Amino acid sequence: MPGPQDCFLVLRGAKTLSLRVNRHCDSAETIAAWLREQDGVKRVIYPAFTDHPNHEIARRQMTRFGAIVSFELDADVEETRQFTRRLKLWTLAESLGSVRSLFCHPPTMTHASVEPEVRRQVGIGDGLIRLSVGLEDVRDLIDDLQQAIVATRNVAEGVPA
Repeated sequence: MPGPQDCFLVLRGAKTLSLRVNRHCDSAETIAAWLREQDGVKRVIYPAFTDHPNHEIARRQMTRFGAIVSFELDADVEETRQFTRRLKLWTLAESLGSVRSLFCHPPTMTHASVEPEVRRQVGIGDGLIRLSVGLEDVRDLIDDLQQAIVATRNVAEGVPA
């Protein structure tokens, strides 16, 4: 049984829920499209893209395509860990979904106990990152991703910092 304060908070939050969800989706769509254009990104997984294997199902079942964007860096596990350490606005988290932008690295977190060959067979490469896009300014989120991608790529190519 929720307490009175909990009920008040739920009712208060419900008033702006649609605005927040639309902001999440707008930003996720922008970030997914931006990621597709970046050197060092192998693939972007987002159901809004017509080449996503479940695009048609998502289009029929959903009004928007959500705030979760997955992408795979063209990097090994250690390079990907370095990428995640360079992020300043995105917070590492096991559980996604918040007003704050969060990320996880499935190969070293949720799927760490799965053998690397098996992970790769099911599409979980060493460079896979899952983003939960929050309510921060989308340009700030993109700038943060960009600086981490560029720095990671430069280190991998031997370019001094």
